Amino acid sequence: MPSRVQHRYVVIGAGAIGGCVGGVLARADVPVVLVARGRNAEVLAAEGLTLHTPDGTFRVPVVVASPEQVQLTETDVLIFATKTQQLDKALREWVDRPVATTDGVVTTAGQCLPVLTALNGVAAEELALRYFARVYGVCVWCPAVHINPGEVIVRSWPVVGQFHVSRWPTSISTAQDADFLSALQKTWSEAGINVRLPDDVAPWKYNKLLMNLNNAVGALSEPNADVGWLRDAVVREGEDVLRRLAIEYVSFETSTAARTDGPTPRAVPGFDSAPGDSTSQSLHRRTGNVETDYLNGEIVRLAHLAGTTAPVNAAVTRLARRAASAGMKPGGYTAQDLASLIERAD
Repeated sequence: MPSRVQHRYVVIGAGAIGGCVGGVLARADVPVVLVARGRNAEVLAAEGLTLHTPDGTFRVPVVVASPEQVQLTETDVLIFATKTQQLDKALREWVDRPVATTDGVVTTAGQCLPVLTALNGVAAEELALRYFARVYGVCVWCPAVHINPGEVIVRSWPVVGQFHVSRWPTSISTAQDADFLSALQKTWSEAGINVRLPDDVAPWKYNKLLMNLNNAVGALSEPNADVGWLRDAVVREGEDVLRRLAIEYVSFETSTAARTDGPTPRAVPGFDSAPGDSTSQSLHRRTGNVETDYLNGEIVRLAHLAGTTAPVNAAVTRLARRAASAGMKPGGYTAQDLASLIERAD
């Protein structure tokens, strides 16, 4: 019989994805805690979470806490929704947290709690396995934006996203995993997050990795710049590297067809100019870092493993690092600038 345990979801990273997931679960009366810091935490605690959607703005009361304030029990599920470059620190912050069990035994989060890695790229799951025994990989499709503290722009409503989830690695999946994922699918899908349970999420994540190679291109280039050639080049190079290493990935045709029941992005009144991809959002907030090293940089890493290079993705990665460290806003390069810089690096 499927598990009937009432899980509480502890969302670590209350940005675009974490805020959206936490907000829609809270609206559906699912137990959830948003772990946040700084001004974002202050606004969430004082005013709740504001969701700007195509169908209106909703203010959602949420439970917000710092890591030190969360008392874990064995019914908790940890959802890591940070950027990948922030993940290792977050994992180490949670792995040794005590967990109270019903039989009075105190264990640790790393030993007993399920972990969902709701991040772009393909590095998060292997990082998580260094610390946690039960890791579930997640491929995230969720058109959400986080710019201002306590607010998330959700571009699809009422279905906000689609998540493919499986045990990582799938080869060790058990009946317990099937029960856990079945319960998660029911709870999240009813709340507005379509959950799909493929046999193996890895090919879906590599598909998303290829799509995300264009995040940095969009973030670096001026609005409406003619950079279609560069968008094509980073993806072609990525596909070539994956084929060299016989890494399976879902085709773009298959992934597009899978989203016929949502999410469906629509205009959010008043937020037409909000940045879309996660890299643009990081540059807009001037965080000083971006996740490009784990997207385009992953293709570079895999190319090196194959004894070759990925010069276009390497050049884009360098430019993204430079833009982040210099505090540049999105759109700092013309198409001609990018063509010159890429050609010089090739």
